[in-house]
Amino acid sequence: MSAVPPEPGPADAVQNPDAVAPSGPADAPGPAPASSNRLTVDGEWRGVSPKYLGVEIVSSIIGLVVLCGITVPFILLGTWFGWPALVLAFVIGVVTIALAPRRVRSIGYRLRSDDLVFKRGIMFHRVVSVPYGRMQLIDITRGPVSRALGLADLKFVTAAASTGVSIPGLVDAEATRLRDELVSLAESRRVGL
Repeated sequence: MSAVPPEPGPADAVQNPDAVAPSGPADAPGPAPASSNRLTVDGEWRGVSPKYLGVEIVSSIIGLVVLCGITVPFILLGTWFGWPALVLAFVIGVVTIALAPRRVRSIGYRLRSDDLVFKRGIMFHRVVSVPYGRMQLIDITRGPVSRALGLADLKFVTAAASTGVSIPGLVDAEATRLRDELVSLAESRRVGL
């Protein structure tokens, strides 16, 4: 015989604001209780540099040229789908360029007490939490366009390959400062493991 936990009453709701009052029979499934460890995405997010928009637009233009270039041999060979493919490639490229400002605004990160939280994406929104103690490598990379604009990407590598996170479009000085701060936090957290 197992003991059944008591149902929360009105007094519990006052003491515990997360308590859910029963709305039906005791065995009816209800909403899952709120967890204090839940990843919250509200609060103050730090964004990337507005100059990163230039990097995104250049990348999108290069993608547009490559997509359109792929269709040229089909047009020269006289295939029936050459011109429609060129129009489709051009539309995809133009939409990608038009969405670049929104993509840049969707990128952000937060430093919390135990982890770094990173978000990005418009249609496919991704939020990743990287605990400081799990960071194995923190790397700064600069592509040619980023370097010309004084920007850098900060890349974190953990033991799990799926949690590799890269924060693009940071100003050089901010990337260096953030890397040093994160290395220090990671070392102090690993000592405590």
